[in-house]
Amino acid sequence: MEEQDTIFIGIAGGTASGKSTVVKKIMKKLVNRRLIQIDQDSYYKDFSALSAEDRNKINFDHPRAIDFPLLIKHVEDLKNGKTIEKPVYDFTTHLRTKDTTTINPTKIIILEGILLFTNRKIRELLDLKIFVDTASDIRLMRRIERDIKETR
Repeated sequence: MEEQDTIFIGIAGGTASGKSTVVKKIMKKLVNRRLIQIDQDSYYKDFSALSAEDRNKINFDHPRAIDFPLLIKHVEDLKNGKTIEKPVYDFTTHLRTKDTTTINPTKIIILEGILLFTNRKIRELLDLKIFVDTASDIRLMRRIERDIKETR
Protein backbone atom coordinates (compact mmCIF):
# COMPACT_ATOMS: atom_id res chain seq x y z
CA MET A 1 0.00 0.00 0.00
CA GLU A 2 1.39 3.41 -0.84
CA GLU A 3 1.79 6.13 1.77
CA GLN A 4 -1.48 7.88 2.56
CA ASP A 5 -2.45 11.03 4.35
CA THR A 6 -3.37 9.57 7.72
CA ILE A 7 -4.34 11.88 10.54
CA PHE A 8 -3.04 10.77 13.93
CA ILE A 9 -4.90 12.12 16.95
CA GLY A 10 -3.47 11.61 20.43
CA ILE A 11 -5.74 11.77 23.46
CA ALA A 12 -4.15 11.77 26.90
CA GLY A 13 -5.10 12.70 30.44
CA GLY A 14 -5.07 11.27 33.92
CA THR A 15 -6.79 8.07 34.90
CA ALA A 16 -10.59 8.45 34.78
CA SER A 17 -10.27 11.90 33.19
CA GLY A 18 -12.73 11.12 30.40
CA LYS A 19 -10.35 10.09 27.60
CA SER A 20 -12.51 7.15 26.55
CA THR A 21 -15.60 9.37 26.50
CA VAL A 22 -13.82 11.85 24.21
CA VAL A 23 -12.73 8.98 21.92
CA LYS A 24 -16.29 7.62 21.77
CA LYS A 25 -17.70 11.06 20.93
CA ILE A 26 -15.16 11.55 18.13
CA MET A 27 -15.85 8.10 16.73
CA LYS A 28 -19.62 8.69 16.90
CA LYS A 29 -19.28 12.08 15.20
CA LEU A 30 -17.08 10.62 12.44
CA VAL A 31 -19.05 7.37 12.12
CA ASN A 32 -18.93 7.35 8.31
CA ARG A 33 -15.20 8.07 8.15
CA ARG A 34 -12.45 5.50 8.11
CA LEU A 35 -11.03 5.61 11.63
CA ILE A 36 -9.69 3.30 14.30
CA GLN A 37 -8.56 3.61 17.89
CA ILE A 38 -5.34 2.24 19.35
CA ASP A 39 -5.11 2.15 23.11
CA GLN A 40 -1.78 2.64 24.85
CA ASP A 41 -2.74 -0.12 27.32
CA SER A 42 -2.12 -2.71 24.58
CA TYR A 43 1.54 -1.70 24.66
CA TYR A 44 2.45 -2.57 28.22
CA LYS A 45 5.82 -4.31 28.16
CA ASP A 46 6.03 -8.07 28.08
CA PHE A 47 6.59 -8.96 31.73
CA SER A 48 6.37 -12.74 31.23
CA ALA A 49 9.87 -13.24 32.71
CA LEU A 50 8.60 -11.98 36.07
CA SER A 51 6.62 -13.95 38.63
CA ALA A 52 2.97 -13.05 39.19
CA GLU A 53 3.97 -11.55 42.54
CA ASP A 54 6.61 -9.32 40.92
CA ARG A 55 4.21 -8.29 38.13
CA ASN A 56 1.71 -7.13 40.77
CA LYS A 57 4.35 -4.73 42.13
CA ILE A 58 4.83 -2.91 38.80
CA ASN A 59 3.68 0.69 38.57
CA PHE A 60 1.64 0.58 35.37
CA ASP A 61 1.08 4.34 35.60
CA HIS A 62 4.78 5.00 34.86
CA PRO A 63 6.25 5.46 31.36
CA ARG A 64 8.74 2.62 31.99
CA ALA A 65 5.80 0.18 31.89
CA ILE A 66 5.07 1.01 28.23
CA ASP A 67 6.81 -0.58 25.25
CA PHE A 68 7.27 2.76 23.50
CA PRO A 69 9.71 1.39 20.87
CA LEU A 70 7.02 -1.01 19.62
CA LEU A 71 4.29 1.65 19.76
CA ILE A 72 6.50 4.09 17.84
CA LYS A 73 7.31 1.42 15.23
CA HIS A 74 3.61 0.64 14.81
CA VAL A 75 2.66 4.30 14.39
CA GLU A 76 5.47 4.78 11.85
CA ASP A 77 4.38 1.62 9.99
CA LEU A 78 0.78 2.84 9.85
CA LYS A 79 2.01 6.26 8.61
CA ASN A 80 3.83 4.39 5.85
CA GLY A 81 0.75 2.43 4.84
CA LYS A 82 1.74 -0.84 6.50
CA THR A 83 -0.53 -3.16 8.46
CA ILE A 84 0.43 -3.86 12.08
CA GLU A 85 -0.29 -6.60 14.61
CA LYS A 86 -1.28 -4.77 17.80
CA PRO A 87 -0.57 -6.72 20.99
CA VAL A 88 -3.42 -7.91 23.17
CA TYR A 89 -2.86 -7.36 26.88
CA ASP A 90 -4.48 -9.33 29.70
CA PHE A 91 -4.96 -7.09 32.75
CA THR A 92 -5.77 -9.99 35.07
CA THR A 93 -2.35 -11.62 34.57
CA HIS A 94 -0.39 -8.48 33.58
CA LEU A 95 0.82 -10.30 30.48
CA ARG A 96 0.55 -9.97 26.73
CA THR A 97 -1.44 -12.79 25.25
CA LYS A 98 -0.28 -14.75 22.23
CA ASP A 99 -3.06 -13.05 20.25
CA THR A 100 -2.75 -9.85 18.25
CA THR A 101 -5.24 -7.58 16.54
CA THR A 102 -4.63 -6.74 12.90
CA ILE A 103 -4.78 -2.99 12.31
CA ASN A 104 -4.84 -1.74 8.73
CA PRO A 105 -3.86 1.81 7.81
CA THR A 106 -6.85 4.10 7.62
CA LYS A 107 -7.64 7.79 7.25
CA ILE A 108 -7.89 8.67 10.96
CA ILE A 109 -6.11 6.88 13.80
CA ILE A 110 -6.78 7.81 17.41
CA LEU A 111 -4.17 6.89 20.02
CA GLU A 112 -5.40 7.03 23.59
CA GLY A 113 -3.63 6.63 26.92
CA ILE A 114 -2.53 8.29 30.13
CA LEU A 115 1.17 8.19 29.24
CA LEU A 116 1.07 8.99 25.51
CA PHE A 117 2.46 12.49 25.78
CA THR A 118 5.37 11.47 28.03
CA ASN A 119 7.22 10.23 24.95
CA ARG A 120 8.73 12.93 22.70
CA LYS A 121 8.76 10.72 19.57
CA ILE A 122 5.08 9.84 19.96
CA ARG A 123 4.22 13.54 20.39
CA GLU A 124 6.13 14.31 17.17
CA LEU A 125 4.23 11.63 15.25
CA LEU A 126 0.82 13.03 16.23
CA ASP A 127 -0.99 15.57 14.08
CA LEU A 128 -3.39 16.61 16.81
CA LYS A 129 -2.95 16.33 20.57
CA ILE A 130 -5.86 16.52 23.01
CA PHE A 131 -5.27 16.55 26.75
CA VAL A 132 -8.36 15.84 28.84
CA ASP A 133 -7.94 17.83 32.04
CA THR A 134 -10.25 16.87 34.89
CA ALA A 135 -9.94 17.81 38.55
CA SER A 136 -8.21 15.12 40.61
CA ASP A 137 -11.10 14.73 43.06
CA ILE A 138 -13.50 14.02 40.20
CA ARG A 139 -11.05 11.56 38.63
CA LEU A 140 -10.66 9.77 41.98
CA MET A 141 -14.43 9.50 42.41
CA ARG A 142 -14.80 8.11 38.86
CA ARG A 143 -11.95 5.65 39.40
CA ILE A 144 -13.47 4.35 42.65
CA GLU A 145 -16.88 3.96 40.97
CA ARG A 146 -15.29 2.15 37.99
CA ASP A 147 -13.26 -0.16 40.22
CA ILE A 148 -16.34 -1.05 42.25
CA LYS A 149 -18.30 -1.90 39.09
CA GLU A 150 -15.42 -4.00 37.70
CA THR A 151 -15.08 -6.08 40.87
CA ARG A 152 -18.77 -7.07 40.92
